[in-house]
Order: sequence, then structure tokens, then C-alpha cells
Amino acid sequence: MRSYQAMLNNGETLPIIGMGTYSGENDRETTEKAIRTAIKMGYRHFDTAKIYGSELALGNALRRAIHDGLIEREDIHVTSKLWSSDHHDPVSALQQTLQRLGMEYIDLYLVHWPVALKAWVDYPVPAEEDFEELDMENTWSGMERCLEMGLCKSIGVSNFSSRKIEELIDFACVTPVVNQVEMHPMWRQRKLRSICGDYGIHVSAYSPLGGPGNAWGTTAVVDHPIIQSIAHKHNATPAQVALRWGLSQGSSVIVKSFNPRRMKENIGALDLTLDDWDLFEIEKMEERKIMRAEYLINDTTSPYKTIEELWDDEI
Repeated sequence: MRSYQAMLNNGETLPIIGMGTYSGENDRETTEKAIRTAIKMGYRHFDTAKIYGSELALGNALRRAIHDGLIEREDIHVTSKLWSSDHHDPVSALQQTLQRLGMEYIDLYLVHWPVALKAWVDYPVPAEEDFEELDMENTWSGMERCLEMGLCKSIGVSNFSSRKIEELIDFACVTPVVNQVEMHPMWRQRKLRSICGDYGIHVSAYSPLGGPGNAWGTTAVVDHPIIQSIAHKHNATPAQVALRWGLSQGSSVIVKSFNPRRMKENIGALDLTLDDWDLFEIEKMEERKIMRAEYLINDTTSPYKTIEELWDDEI
């Protein structure tokens, strides 16, 4: 898997296909079984977060796989995230994450959202009165302390717009290595990728298939005639084409499925090559940002309150 790594701006590497571990049901046994299956298929990057409720299951599965000789700790990459109610103390939050995972360190710790919630808010859809003012400079200082203490190898952000990246860079002593955002062939994130590229920040794509099954998700990506045609041309699946497009942009992708057939299909994107004509055709696809925009401005966890503000930030 060494050839399937992205080099980060601090010299660490990141496997370019990661497995998302969020499960609405938070069924620990099902999650652990899926992770073990993923390890056997070749997945080496596992993405979790406090709010996902999957850190315990992920830690159990990885420790068991290490004990059974399936993998070594240094062969896997674990990403977790600082929840919005923990901005006041990232060090304690990460220490709690490590306790749940049963690990001494994680590979990457991300600020989950550029919003702050009151300390007791531990649910994913907060009410309006749960918010408080965000002091991102203080938060990032805490993230840098996590790095200094050896609790993680790298730090980064998630759901940060172009504007918020530039604001962070103004005071950061350590440049984030990753910005994890929604990205797929119908939301290509050109401006954000350009800004991140200027600062050497790797863009990692969640919902790389368009997020089918999520509140804002759509099957429009994999159902699109252009994606379908390219898949037929290469004897591949539409999902593999969408994932390969993301990889072709220099991004990594986080895929979420506990279905063994789909898990195998997703990692099979590594074996697909898109030619210049394929990429040209994908660029013709209309971007469906309005649906996601309407979701974001109505989602209380989002910092955006109007479509105009969202367009200005271009996340």
C-alpha cells in the first residue's frame, strides 16, 4: 500500500482511501466486524470522531487485528476529530479519544467544524441556544499542544472554507496538514482546493459519492449519464469512477460502507485509470451545490446562515 499514500506537509503520509466508521445505529459488533473485513481487503486509513460514537469499536477492532498479526500499528492511520463542545480543551478531548481507542497516539486529529458549542452538548444536532462564540486561535493553540505532547502525529481541520483557512493561517504556528470537506464530481471545490494548495494543505474528500443516505445526500453522482458512460467504457462501476476522479485531483477519499461487496468495489477504484477525455467529460457535469447549500443554512451545526455567505466562502 506504500504507493497509495499522499505526502503531507509535515512529512507524514496518508493512505488515499480511508474507511469512514460512522454508523447511525452505533452497533459496536457490526462496526468491529466491518473494520476487520476492511483490514483484510487492504484498507489502512480509518476515520472516526467523538460524535460518531465509533471510537471504542474502532479501537477494539484494530487492537484485535494487531494481536492476531493481521497488521502492525505503524501500518495503519487513524483519524479522529475534536467535537464542537470541546474547543475549550483539545488536549483533554484527545486524551479521552485515546482512552476510548485504547491507543497511545492517533495519526491525525482534526477540528471537526469551525463552530463552538457549550460544553455539555454531546449530540450531533444542537439547538440554537447551544452555540457560543468560537475562539479559533485558542482552539488551534490547544491542537498544537496535542502535537507537542505526542498525542497525535498531525493536526488539521474539517469543513473549513477558503476564508476560514486563510484566517487560520494568519495566527497558526503549525499549518494544518489536511482539510476534510465534502467533495465529489458534482461539487468539485475548485477554489478551496486552490487555496489549500497554496498552503500545502491536503484536501481529503468525505461523501465522495455524493452522500447517498445522508440528509443532504443524493444519488445524482453515481446515476449521472456521464459517470455511467465512463464506467461502462472502463468496465468499472459508477462508484469507482467517482472515487477515481477524486483521487485524480490529488485528494484522498473517505468512503463509508459496511457492505463487503461495496467495500471491495470502493477500494477497487485504486486499480482504475481515467484518461484525459474522461476528466474533460466530468468537468461538464453541472454542480448541484444548491441542495447542499439549503441543507447547510438550515443545519444548526453550520456557520452559514445565508446562501450568499456560503457562496462567498465556497465550501
